[in-house]
Amino acid sequence: MTTIFDFKTAHHAKDWLVVNDGVMGGISSGHFHIKNEQATFSGTIALDNNGGFSSVRNRNLNQTTATYSTLVLYLKGDGKRYQIRIKASTAEAHSYVAYFTTSGYWETISIPLQDMAPKFRGRPLELPNFNAPRIEELGFLCANKKAEEFILCIASISIA
Repeated sequence: MTTIFDFKTAHHAKDWLVVNDGVMGGISSGHFHIKNEQATFSGTIALDNNGGFSSVRNRNLNQTTATYSTLVLYLKGDGKRYQIRIKASTAEAHSYVAYFTTSGYWETISIPLQDMAPKFRGRPLELPNFNAPRIEELGFLCANKKAEEFILCIASISIA
């Protein structure tokens, strides 16, 4: 197993970009910060003005996947469903997406890379699931089609 992000070490919040639905007129808000050996992605989802999502992403990866098959997340959520999103290349418009539901407790969630399906703006694409030799972007998205507050605490992200 190789650690991609371990927020106990010197990862910088500035490497992560929050993108909310304001890019299309919505008013949801999301925040990302690193403190107490964990990253926290939190905010409020609003459905006004065709909104409904908040995301955070890191585009500074250059992680090989050649000998790996699974993303391993150690996190604590609020019982809500989230998406983890990866891109083989930051030049691609689409992402590869997998859903996971948190338990409200610290837990390890394993996501097979081959189960990550291609999507663009929430719509499935007629492309194969993820099978690229590297990951250049990784992020999380909250978009459950309802107005809600959310909080996702992330201690580490690894690949196995």
